[in-house]
Amino acid sequence: MSKIGEKEILLNGVNVDVVKQTVSVKGSQGDLQIDLPRGIDAVLSEGQVLVKRSTDQKKVRSLHGLFRSLIANAVLGVEKPWTKTLKIFGTGYRVKQQDDGIVLEVGYSHPVAFNKIDGVTLLVKGQDTIVVSGVDKQKVGEVAYKIRSIKKPDPYKGKGIRYAKEILHLKPGKKSKVE
Repeated sequence: MSKIGEKEILLNGVNVDVVKQTVSVKGSQGDLQIDLPRGIDAVLSEGQVLVKRSTDQKKVRSLHGLFRSLIANAVLGVEKPWTKTLKIFGTGYRVKQQDDGIVLEVGYSHPVAFNKIDGVTLLVKGQDTIVVSGVDKQKVGEVAYKIRSIKKPDPYKGKGIRYAKEILHLKPGKKSKVE
């Protein structure tokens, strides 16, 4: 029995429609659709959603908790958007807002432009902070990772783009031979 899959999902001012194998979630911030696989069903009752499985096959059991979490994340996301914050460290490293996208100056010979992706908002605070937000948790995390991969943090000096609460352990440099 799945501990996560059996929990009900409470709906606080969010509209959920279940049509065949598609769950549509609509809220004040946007809307999302989740397609359920065969063997997983969503049941709407009294301000909550229950995710049920039809059989006890291994594949269906493994998807039960996953799709319950995906629906719960969608309900939370359309109510209050998911956010990831990125910080830029390094002398001369900075970011600027340009139209819907951003332009990064992170030590390359040219500025790097990152264009807006549908469903995700890019916001620049100051010259060293980027806030990625949107209703889809997976898409927000994916965009934040793509921005971070433009210039990953250097393990020796710590320069680069990292998540706001990421802890970076710097490596010591070469040590001279002492006799």
